[in-house]
This record gives sequence, structure tokens and C-alpha cells, in this order.
Amino acid sequence: MVREIVLFGDPVLREKCRRVTEVTAELEALAADMVETMEEADGVGLAAPQIGEDMQLAVIDVTDAEEPLTFLKVDGKDAVLADWMPLKFINPELSFPVKGKASMNEGCLSFPEVRAQISRPDVVRAKLTLLDGRTIEMETDGLLSRAIQHETDHLNGVLFIDRASPAVKLTLKRKIQRMRDEFGI
Repeated sequence: MVREIVLFGDPVLREKCRRVTEVTAELEALAADMVETMEEADGVGLAAPQIGEDMQLAVIDVTDAEEPLTFLKVDGKDAVLADWMPLKFINPELSFPVKGKASMNEGCLSFPEVRAQISRPDVVRAKLTLLDGRTIEMETDGLLSRAIQHETDHLNGVLFIDRASPAVKLTLKRKIQRMRDEFGI
């Protein structure tokens, strides 16, 4: 079932979400709804607060993106992207094994029609608990790395605009005001 996406201005987007302590049938159904919602909105990721749910649950699918990554390791071994998509996970923990950053044009389903150049670490190492109970360590770069970081930010009440440079934030002010006017926020 496609859920309504919460737009910027809703307080749930600024909350640090509660950890998930148990995977239930309801949680699995919610994750399936989130994948459907993300696909319907042509997104590559969606976090639970974006549909009004205060919990550390996120979904990602970058399989249709051009050049989504240059490498993917799961538990230290080379992995095939298609085997892990859509990625549904809870309670992520991130670290950054490489110092380099990359700037990319980034958007968010909670900010329709607003995009900005955002600099983030290019490589992420993520400890993710999957809905089947397994905990994996995923290391990757490119769009998948960015999506994991973006969705984890949502789970901590951080929005992509918070990561923008001061100059970019200035240009975003007008875009966000237009979005608020258009969507009646």
C-alpha cells in the first residue's frame, strides 16, 4: 500500500527516531509499504519518519540508477548489488573508513522539486540489521553510500538541507518557500 509522504515542516522529520527492538509482521508489512511508496515516488530511499512513523526503519533500492556504485562488500566479501535490493534495515550504525568526500546533486521525497549539491563522505561502512534478524556490515561508495547516509540522517532528525554549504542554504531558502506555497505547508 502506498503511504502518504510527510513533507518538510512536519515535526516528525526533526525527531531522533526510537530504535526498533523487535521485527514483527506489522513491521515487515510497513517496510513493504515503504518500498511501494518509494517506487511510486521514483525515489531511491525512504525512512520511516517520512511516512510519519517514529522508528529506525529505512528502505533503499538503487538498482535502476546509472552507476550506483563502484564497489560493494558485505561482511568483507565482494557482493552483487541485485542480491541486496531492495535493502530493508533497522537501527543503522555508520562509520567512514576513507577520508574522501564527494559532492552530488541530492534530493529528498519530503522536499518535492528541491535539489542541492551536498558533500558527504564517498565511502560508508554500515552495520545494518535486516528484517530477517541478520546483522551485516556493508561497505560501499557512490549513490548507495549516499542513500544509506541520507536515510540514516532521517532516522536521527537530520535533513539533507542541514548538510548544505552556507551558500547553498541561501539559494535553498527561496526554493523551500516556493515548495511551501505550492504544497500549502
